[in-house]
Amino acid sequence: MVVVKRTVRTSHPAAFTALKALASIVSLNDKISLDTVEGGKSDSFSLEMTVVATDPFSKNDVSYSVSGFLACARAICKAVPDCGLWGQVNGETVGESDVESWVEKALALITPAYVVSEDEAKDAVYKTQVEEFVQSVDKALKSDFLVGQSATAADVVISILVAEAASRTGASISHLGAACALFGKILTNAMIVDAVGTLEIPSQNASTPETATDSSSSMDFSLNEVVKKLNELSISHRTYSHKLSIKVEELITNVPLPPNETHTKNVFFKDKKYGLFLVCVKPEADVNTKALAKALNLGGKANLRLANEDLLMEKLGVKTGCVGPLSIINNKDQDVTLVLDEALFAEDVKLIHSHPLTNDASTALTPSDLKKYLAASGIEPVFLPFEPKSDHPAAGKAPANRPPDAKTVKGEKKGEQQPKNKDKKTAKKGETLLALQWKKDENFAMWYSDVIVLSEMISYYDISGCYILRPWSYKIWDIIQNWFNIEIEKLGVENAYFPLFVSQDRLEKEKDHVEGFAPEVAWVTKSGDGELAKPIAIRPTSETIMYPAFSDWIRSHRDLPLKLNQWSNVVRWEFKDPTPFLRSREFLWQEGHTAHATFEDANVMVMQALELYRRAYEEILAVPVIPGYKTEKEKFAGGHQTTTVEAYIAGSGRAIQGATSHNLGQNFGKMFNINFQDENGKSQIAWQTSWGFTTRAIGVMIMVHGDNQGLVMPPRIAPLQVVIVPILSRNKMSHDDAKPYCEGILQELQKAGIRAKYDDRTMYNPGWKYNHWEQKGVPIRIEVGPRDVESKQVRIVTRYNGEKEDVSVEGIGSFMTEKLASIQHAMFVKAKQDRDQHVVQITEWKDFVPNLEQNNLVLTPWCGGEHQDWEEWVKDKSREESLAARGQEGEDARTSTSVAAKTLCIPFDQPDLPEGTKCFASGLPAKCWVLWGRSY
Repeated sequence: MVVVKRTVRTSHPAAFTALKALASIVSLNDKISLDTVEGGKSDSFSLEMTVVATDPFSKNDVSYSVSGFLACARAICKAVPDCGLWGQVNGETVGESDVESWVEKALALITPAYVVSEDEAKDAVYKTQVEEFVQSVDKALKSDFLVGQSATAADVVISILVAEAASRTGASISHLGAACALFGKILTNAMIVDAVGTLEIPSQNASTPETATDSSSSMDFSLNEVVKKLNELSISHRTYSHKLSIKVEELITNVPLPPNETHTKNVFFKDKKYGLFLVCVKPEADVNTKALAKALNLGGKANLRLANEDLLMEKLGVKTGCVGPLSIINNKDQDVTLVLDEALFAEDVKLIHSHPLTNDASTALTPSDLKKYLAASGIEPVFLPFEPKSDHPAAGKAPANRPPDAKTVKGEKKGEQQPKNKDKKTAKKGETLLALQWKKDENFAMWYSDVIVLSEMISYYDISGCYILRPWSYKIWDIIQNWFNIEIEKLGVENAYFPLFVSQDRLEKEKDHVEGFAPEVAWVTKSGDGELAKPIAIRPTSETIMYPAFSDWIRSHRDLPLKLNQWSNVVRWEFKDPTPFLRSREFLWQEGHTAHATFEDANVMVMQALELYRRAYEEILAVPVIPGYKTEKEKFAGGHQTTTVEAYIAGSGRAIQGATSHNLGQNFGKMFNINFQDENGKSQIAWQTSWGFTTRAIGVMIMVHGDNQGLVMPPRIAPLQVVIVPILSRNKMSHDDAKPYCEGILQELQKAGIRAKYDDRTMYNPGWKYNHWEQKGVPIRIEVGPRDVESKQVRIVTRYNGEKEDVSVEGIGSFMTEKLASIQHAMFVKAKQDRDQHVVQITEWKDFVPNLEQNNLVLTPWCGGEHQDWEEWVKDKSREESLAARGQEGEDARTSTSVAAKTLCIPFDQPDLPEGTKCFASGLPAKCWVLWGRSY
């Protein structure tokens, strides 16, 4: 019999508890010994296990060691595979990766559970960490256990670590029913109790903020302007930290109050004529703008609208979600009228809780003290009664949420109830919002709209289809431009600029070209009060603007090749539903135009430009693309041949044209007399190309990588690659203490060429900053706490996967350079895997629409681009069958997201086409494979 001895060595013996429980389950508890490592650092954790097996015949020992909690847990569980602890069922490892993933996530709890001191464990950072982890467990539980239908190592390890960590941090988790039910089931199991003793999940009485939020672990509020003002006025108050709460509903859930205390719901309005109003009411009050205007005697033409975040910050010094009556202190111009709900000051209200300029804290004070605070600040509020809101909106009243009423689809009864998104956080009129209100996998369009606005990428404009590119998105465009300019310079391409306007005669000179753009052309017809003699078009593209100049400049073969590029804006008056970045009436782009002596030279240029587009998407944006030729039906109007790179959006199941490069042949040369004398003195017509890449690429990147927290930026395109956030503490690290350490790190990062920022703002706490920069997609966050300064290390948090890692500050520049490169690669690999699993190859029509309905791109044998009639047939037939499968009779002709399939490209990379293969639609002999999909 082989004798196996296992010895676990750890710097923190208490951490052996979970491993003892696992060992007990697999009957190894008496075969594992514990050895404490002496002399290790008290604030670092180490654990390893040595396994020694003695051969009974040779008496020789064979040994190996495993390091780290995860590896030790895995080794113990796999000592008896059939126990199923590591996901094995009937000899198959069906749940192994899930078990391992959960155990790995739970390791974050080791520090608060065992490593830090009792006092340090009370820090708000650890408390929040435990609470957020348990929330993720609670959300993930679909049955009694995390993986499969019986308990695994994941359930055991997590239950024990949560019990230890929650007890030491004071985390509030007892309200998370599903998670606590799991923990109770594991911790009360007789085998677990025998192995490790009695462990319990701390129970909290959630009736008061003191227990809902451990005020003893609150951050330092001494620098908070509201708290400073209250202290100066000797006004009694209690300011406490709590979980970040964007909406009043979240606040009520996160910080439940007794019946005689209340939170406030706060709305910031503007009116062009009557000015600004901050309205603060009880959470259950209904804020009706018409009734409010009437009560304020604003007159019949009052039009109270929600003010935007820029105005909120300018006037009250707070971000969306942080406003409240206490923020009126920041209104230095005193041009905001404060409107207060009379019910807040009723006799039965003992305390009013309101944000002190940040939405992860609240200040509680009596109604009379709130009045005293306002009076001392020179504020004379208006007190008005507000009716409680009804559970149901008035009949006929449109909901306040975006978007406006959807168009009624043919075959759908008007007023018919549509399925509701049960996880949507409803954005009721008048409430301030910060977090995303929609989930990516449940309402993709609204999720996208939320992301681009809340991450400060765009702002809406008062002309439909036109948008403001804010600095965060324009910096992305800057990065693309800088990279692209370097690359095209290598190809001999020079930048130039041509006018925005084109005459009607020039635009209409090329018949096929103008027909392709005619519906989208915007015309200038007036100058002041007078009509123009001839309308002038705003460029939809620049061929007809640039080529008359080409004709003037090109005379001889010595003038060729002519290679120009311009960065400009373009106007195409789309009649379909506009979508920021993807489909807008004005957009930014790069357009290259070249002239060559031969077709072959022109074609080389076409492929060189397309390769740059592929690299821009794959190497810079981490978005995989499929290069290929467009069919005759889909090629550029007036061109000879169009090449394209096609991307795939997994969230919507749609393809999108990434960029195109066109061989224009000699068509435009003939129209605009672009002639040259060759080396033999004979007159020839130039061969031309054009190629373009637009701000659409930014939208594609957002859709491919974004998640339910906001943007997820690939490092090479991120305006900011690393942000440094100090974790200030009342007694351990002030702003002045943190500054030199953080600025030293910043300098090292910048020396390494990394775009980095030290977020030293004192008005926001770390939790708010974490949320802010996660929403904006910054690839890496560096957290610096008191212990990090002492240990000369930092904690880094990776945005795209949430991974946390403690690293030394020594050599941090080179470390971060490598880390960012690995993130870039990993994001591309993931996006490519998501894309590849949605590309299918079929040969029969019967498989076509079912695959479209599964959000797939479909590769089919095709009879050739000359058969445009069959291409149109596929489009019409796929629409008909898809609508029938959905129980609809038709779709809006103006929709930009049709259910019909269209050809995306004829991929350069062609699968083998066996002789005799028929076209999947026409039955004619197939000439190639073509890629189809639903497209934007």
